[in-house]
Amino acid sequence: MHVYLDNAATTPLAPEVAEVMIPILKNQFGNPSSTHFLGRQTRAIIENARRTICSKLNCLPSEIIFTSGGSEADNMVFHTSIRNLGVKHIITSQMEHHAVEHTTEWVKTLYPGVHISHVKLDAKGNVDLEDLERLITSTNEKTLVSLMHANNEISTVLPLKKVSAIARKHNAYFHSDTVQTMGHYAFDLQDLDIDFITCAAHKFHGPKGVGFLYCNHKINCASLIQGGSQERGHRGGTENVYGIAGLAKAIELAYDGLDEHIAHVQGVKSLMMKELKEEIEGVEFIGETNPEKSLYTVLNVSFPRTEKASMLLFTLDLKGVCASGGSA
Repeated sequence: MHVYLDNAATTPLAPEVAEVMIPILKNQFGNPSSTHFLGRQTRAIIENARRTICSKLNCLPSEIIFTSGGSEADNMVFHTSIRNLGVKHIITSQMEHHAVEHTTEWVKTLYPGVHISHVKLDAKGNVDLEDLERLITSTNEKTLVSLMHANNEISTVLPLKKVSAIARKHNAYFHSDTVQTMGHYAFDLQDLDIDFITCAAHKFHGPKGVGFLYCNHKINCASLIQGGSQERGHRGGTENVYGIAGLAKAIELAYDGLDEHIAHVQGVKSLMMKELKEEIEGVEFIGETNPEKSLYTVLNVSFPRTEKASMLLFTLDLKGVCASGGSA
């Protein structure tokens, strides 16, 4: 028997999701760009999935662009911001996922004239909102703020509405990598004033290799992948039909009884913290642990120093416990 404690890296596929995907794999082989009836059938699957997602997030179908996952969606944000919106200044942090951290460094070399600023963080990974406002107003250049909704390693949660208000006050664009929170928290995109958020289905019991970018309808999103007019010209390439259907089903399952799910998993996390403190003297927790400021799905544990520290994950693995020592 295995104990799986690595859901922040990926989650097992829900049986209900597999049940949706398998018939499409077997029978719905038409190219969704084809105009004959088999193509129209697969096109209908994609558009029905898009509408399902929009109904959960309260946004327009035209605002959802299907991608291969969160990393591609994040890349699209930076290319859109620089190429279509004229952004020259990107504000981010030094605790972002590599999909943002490495990409911002790459676009800096790809697009001369673009510069990167890093907002200050406190000891628990909270963004210094005063420093954020200072950075936005430090230049007259068009600015993109890119800060993850919740950290995948230390669980600290960003106050999205407060950051959005600061960005809007100074006419900056706002992107949040929501890969760790999509499917785990409710989003009302009519209420949340934001330009871009991202999703990867495999973080909430959907299939790997599929996700989406939410791009506010006021913005013309630039295509990162050329060679086709799929996704209304925003992403070239034949769509991952069965993956998209699986993503939509996973979203449905995630939002069915979400409040009860949050309460249950937060209870498990709190119990684990209590038991670790009782059993191991000197154990500490990194990042925010207050339920109002932290992901209920992530716990970062620091154990007392020992000569066997380098063998901890290996020993856990031998005992059937799957845990992570890093972002994945």
